[in-house]
Amino acid sequence: MTFCIGRREFITLLGGATAWPLAARAQQGERMRRVGMLLTAAADDPESLTRVGAFLQALAQLGWTVGRNVRIESRWGAGNAELIRKHAVEFAALAPDVILAHGSSTVGPLLQATRTVPIVFPVALDPVAAGFADSLARPGGNATGFMVWEISSSGKWLELLKEIAPSVKRVAVLRDPALASGTSQFAVIQAAAPSLRVEVSPINVGDAGEIERAVTAFARSPNAGLIVPAGGTAQLNRNLIIALAAHHKLPAVYYERFFAAAGGLISFGSDFIDQYRRSASYVDRILKGEKPADLPVQAPTKYELVINLKTAKALGLETPPTLLARADEVIE
Repeated sequence: MTFCIGRREFITLLGGATAWPLAARAQQGERMRRVGMLLTAAADDPESLTRVGAFLQALAQLGWTVGRNVRIESRWGAGNAELIRKHAVEFAALAPDVILAHGSSTVGPLLQATRTVPIVFPVALDPVAAGFADSLARPGGNATGFMVWEISSSGKWLELLKEIAPSVKRVAVLRDPALASGTSQFAVIQAAAPSLRVEVSPINVGDAGEIERAVTAFARSPNAGLIVPAGGTAQLNRNLIIALAAHHKLPAVYYERFFAAAGGLISFGSDFIDQYRRSASYVDRILKGEKPADLPVQAPTKYELVINLKTAKALGLETPPTLLARADEVIE
């Protein structure tokens, strides 16, 4: 069951912890621990609020009650790299007991700011290639957490795209050039292309303008399709990408459920809500004395296949019954 939370409920969950007087905390008879949260999205982003709500709920189930024995310090980046770097420096100075940081765009700046404050990432692409960890089994530094996707599985997106849209011959892969994993992901997709008789092309995009120009230019050729792997640029511009795919009649496969829920054709990827819940266990273990260096980076355990039949119909596609049977969710 998905745990949903709005901004008002999120504030209620936090319980005004940052405003609690020290005397009130002392009365509880427990040491007040501090958990930082550095998130890439805006503070009113519904998807991010849902994930954070799941994290706070899991943390509470582990015995950490906001306002009684834990205080939450949250910072929102709103997709602004400079603002995220500023928040990272602030957190390094605050030195909370542990920081929950979403994705490479937050973990990177945090590691530049501090090599001592423990960091847990609920989602990150190829943390070893990015330099966040020495290895998956033994991270060795002050950061650990959960991978958003196993690089070796990237060819699955192309297989699904070809299955739902057999006429596709040319596929653009939108890549965020700031992510170290982009090259590895594309290499796996490219390796799968010959057997599917598809030509794939990488398209590096860094902002909304680049996305619009690149997708518009690519869509001029017939039998075109689109793959949108995980990345901060894709997340921040998800509505634009979905709108462009619809306007240009491009079948597209995405890395996360919220794309399909917002009108994208099909998504396949890890369950971010589940990973935020799982990350609470690492925060709990660190608060109890364990070190990030000794906690292995974990691969996803839950994947979701979501199909939007309304979008398929608008694109003139007939979804194969075998694909529908494998779907975790079908949106009509």
